[in-house]
Amino acid sequence: MKSLLIVYHSQSGTCAGLARAASLGARREEGVNVVVRRAWDAGTADLGEADGVMLVMAENSGALCGTMKDFLDRTFYPAIARGLVLPYALLLSAGNDGRGAQQQAQRILSGYPFPAATEPLILRGELSEAHEQAGAELGQAFAAGLLMGMF
Repeated sequence: MKSLLIVYHSQSGTCAGLARAASLGARREEGVNVVVRRAWDAGTADLGEADGVMLVMAENSGALCGTMKDFLDRTFYPAIARGLVLPYALLLSAGNDGRGAQQQAQRILSGYPFPAATEPLILRGELSEAHEQAGAELGQAFAAGLLMGMF
C-alpha cells in the first residue's frame, strides 16, 4: 500500500475544492491510501508516513501563500534531519499567472530535497468543472505513478 499526502491551504474555498478533486482522483487507484490535511494541521510526522506529497496552494500577491510557506518552514529542517525524500506535485490556483508562487515553492522543495514527480499545474481564474477535472487527473496520475514506482 502506498500513501499520498495532500496538503492544502484555502481561504476562498478554491484550493479546498481542488484538494478534494485531487483526492477523489487519487482514490481511483486501488492500493493508495490518500490523506488530506490542511497546511495548519500537517507536519513532519505526516510527511514521514507518506510516499508522496501534493501541495495545493494559492498564489497570493504573486507569491506562495503564507500558510503553505509556514508548513514548508515548519517541516524543512525536521524533514532533512529524518532524511525524507518524497516526490511531490504542485497544484496552484492563481488569480494572476502563478509562476512566482510556483518558483518559490520549487526553490524551497529543492532544499529538502524533494524531487518533482510532475510538472506543476497552474489553474487560473475561478474554480470551474475544468479545474476540478484537471485536479482529479493530476491526483490520479500521481497516485498511479506511486503505485508503479515511477518516482
